[in-house]
Amino acid sequence: MKKILFSLSILLGMWTLSIAQESPIKDVAPPVQTESDGSGPIMQLDTTVVDYGTIKENADPLRLVKFTNTGDEPLVITNARGSCGCTVPTWPKEPIMPGESSQIEIRYATNRIGPFTKKVTLTTNEGGDPRVLTVTGKVLKEEKQESVPASEPSMLAPKGGQ
Repeated sequence: MKKILFSLSILLGMWTLSIAQESPIKDVAPPVQTESDGSGPIMQLDTTVVDYGTIKENADPLRLVKFTNTGDEPLVITNARGSCGCTVPTWPKEPIMPGESSQIEIRYATNRIGPFTKKVTLTTNEGGDPRVLTVTGKVLKEEKQESVPASEPSMLAPKGGQ
């Protein structure tokens, strides 16, 4: 009798464990959106390289990157982050509707002399990997002009019309 009760308790325990292990993963995981299905928001950037070229120290720090939502759902940029504190992006906080365009402002600290290559990472609701913009250029040191003092009156010149 002990063997029968022991066997039944083992079977009941195994049955309970097998039921507890069956959780449908498809009900828990969100659907994966791929770019190939053509649905959802799609950010079409005019460029992924922001080239400042060769500029002088303290030149205009602002550059614009234009983009269009070519998808069929609103595009939301949830974050934009520069690779360092010298590259600061500003992005639209409101959703960009299908067919609409907007822009991202990028400011680079043009008081830093020398060549630079930085990254701006854009996180959107497109799904998949974040978008990455490359910010590049070269800042030349501004040449300072020597100031010449105003000429002083000559000591040899006659005073008072003599």
